[in-house]
Amino acid sequence: MSKNNNVDIQSPFCVLCGRTDDCPEKYGEKRTYVEYNLTVHYYCLLMSSGIWQRGEEDEGVDGFLITDIRKEVNRAAKLKCNICKKKGASIGCVAPKCKRSYHFPCGIQKECIFQFMEDFRSYCWEHKPVQKFPDKESRGTSQCTICLDLVEQLPVYTVLKSPCCKNAWFHRECLQYQALSAGIFFFRCTVCNNKDKFQKEMLRMGIHIPEKDASWELEENAYQDLLQCYQHCDIKRCLCKKGRDYNEPDSKWEIKRCQCCGSRGTHLACSSMKSWEQNWECMECRSIFAKSGNYSKQKKRSLATSEKTDGTCLLEEPSPKCPRQSPGSQHNFLLQSPKIMCQNNLSPCSRLELPASHRVTMSLSPLMSNRNWSLSKKHLRKERREVSNILKELKLQVNTKTTRLNINAENIWNSALKGFRQRNFSPTNTIEIKFTNCKNRSKTDTSAASKHHFFQLLMLHLQNSSLFEGTSAKNLSFDFQAVKENLYFEAGKMIAVSLVHGGPSPGFFSKTLFNCLVYGPENVKPALEDVADVDVAKTIKMIKYANSLSSLQSTIHDCYEFLAAAGCLRPITALCDKNMLVNDILIHHVIKRIISPLERQIFAVLNIKD
Repeated sequence: MSKNNNVDIQSPFCVLCGRTDDCPEKYGEKRTYVEYNLTVHYYCLLMSSGIWQRGEEDEGVDGFLITDIRKEVNRAAKLKCNICKKKGASIGCVAPKCKRSYHFPCGIQKECIFQFMEDFRSYCWEHKPVQKFPDKESRGTSQCTICLDLVEQLPVYTVLKSPCCKNAWFHRECLQYQALSAGIFFFRCTVCNNKDKFQKEMLRMGIHIPEKDASWELEENAYQDLLQCYQHCDIKRCLCKKGRDYNEPDSKWEIKRCQCCGSRGTHLACSSMKSWEQNWECMECRSIFAKSGNYSKQKKRSLATSEKTDGTCLLEEPSPKCPRQSPGSQHNFLLQSPKIMCQNNLSPCSRLELPASHRVTMSLSPLMSNRNWSLSKKHLRKERREVSNILKELKLQVNTKTTRLNINAENIWNSALKGFRQRNFSPTNTIEIKFTNCKNRSKTDTSAASKHHFFQLLMLHLQNSSLFEGTSAKNLSFDFQAVKENLYFEAGKMIAVSLVHGGPSPGFFSKTLFNCLVYGPENVKPALEDVADVDVAKTIKMIKYANSLSSLQSTIHDCYEFLAAAGCLRPITALCDKNMLVNDILIHHVIKRIISPLERQIFAVLNIKD
């Protein structure tokens, strides 16, 4: 059931804690269902000891059925809170022999610990977990790296210490706000960027990390400005009567950007260029070339003369009789990527540095020696053996405790998704399958054959789903809605559980996708066969099989916008440069473009492993 927006103006109280407070950061979202006369805080419901999610995600309150909520309210009405002494205490301490019960807000006030993971355990103020500090460790004050205010280095409830950095201390409140904003995929130590160890400790200490994308990732068109190309003529004496911002493609009033920095431009006519294919550099970049010694003596004299003529000129004015030539070879072409500029020791690297999500591809360069490649292959063979051993070890960890999954074979995906998202689902439990769509009777079969059949149906559905693309050997696709709903993580978890519990392997994976998941994307070199998009594959083939420099430059000119959006523009000085360009496009399309879904699948596999 979806949320009802018809909320009572009187600000009704939560049926579990009895409070009217509406503070999502502390108590979770407050939801009111007028037709059921029901109001509840999400955290109060989540941490209650006597209720479980038995419905679909869109049923009741995120899977908590209305009838179950009313039963829990009746159960809690008999229990008195050990803090406020009022009835309705639905949460109990899980410590052995401890009989304390309390409301969720009362527990927060009394500094109890609520763990938003696994069985959603709660600990009272006497039995709560604490962080251990060495006795010899000096006490003092340090700066919280989130709010930048001072924090005392004391083992108290309001202060938490990073498990991965010795001198990193945080306010609990700051960490909780950070976790709610960043979500499970981006919440990490602000000092060393550690994710796994940091999240594990914060969950143990009661920080709620929601399974969602970061708030800045969900904002629509948040990075739209980054896709805009610079369209302005910066020549001191612009000749265009329609203004410096006028741009008419395929004419003398087309704006040409600086091939090095891309942050300056000129009309072709304003720089006496006869065609768009002629190279042009702004004054700033030409001066950098001159200092690095890449200009010939003749070019240096020309530049010095220009600077002497007008020291205040931002861009060099061309002579109307002499069309501008490139500083190096006449065949230098297109924008120079930040990676290439770094190799040439050019200072604009700091200004053109790629974001972190793009930087991952820098280690994928195929320019490695034969000896290094041989060592890499030996390392991969060793890791392959380690993966096999991990699967064997995980199979031994499956215990006799059973988890039943109610499966509708005609709706295999939704029923499997519901089962895997159960609060009591654990990959270490023996899985029992109950098919509920039989015509005459329900059938429960705990045999390995039945379980294998379930995983076989599940793998078949995944193979044909929108999460993957390709014909027979498939790679991950990019489905924004699936990323938003965290379906890549769920699919990765299902595949990992299938492997551990004797189900079929995902035989539809391409070699590239398999290697990305097992060895990491930085150790993988994609091939043309991995590109499922017909238009992109056609573009790559045209570049790969170009037989002359002119035809290569013409092809690049035709697909300029695609290369710019992919961040694959690079100078083309020889025909052999096409190989590096093809490699960059493959890395972008096959790996970098789907890095978010790929990280979610890897995270799911590692989560099962842990």
